[in-house]
Amino acid sequence: MDTAWIQVFVLTLAECVAPAGKTVCQEREFDLQFVTRADCEYALEQFVTLKDESANVIVDRNKSRCAPSARQSDVFESLDAVNAVTEDKQGWRDPSVARPSSSPSIELHRERLEKLPDCEDSGGQVPCKKGGIIVETAKPGDSVEVWRRDR
Repeated sequence: MDTAWIQVFVLTLAECVAPAGKTVCQEREFDLQFVTRADCEYALEQFVTLKDESANVIVDRNKSRCAPSARQSDVFESLDAVNAVTEDKQGWRDPSVARPSSSPSIELHRERLEKLPDCEDSGGQVPCKKGGIIVETAKPGDSVEVWRRDR
């Protein structure tokens, strides 16, 4: 393992925060680091928009910025070298191992959707599906509940 300097982009957000009901605010700045300028500028835009919507925060746009910088960082020869150093560290995840794309409940919902007929084609029979929504009823004449899983 060697040490090297890597380029990062530092987002500095300067804001003045007032407690509820107060007219005097307290100035503060915080920094976040990003690998790319685009990510930094996107985050800055999102922070400013979010803070502008708050009744008790004023963002100083002249002091808030994305600036290129460099940070000293450990550099590894290979992924095996990273794994050797971090294998006993909690929270480490091998970047080549894909994360599961969805939870088991989402998969069950998808499987059930595939098996159900479209409500337009079912002739009033339930359960049926309307897009990604499952329409069900306990017995004919009961009110229909609509369930939808938000992704």
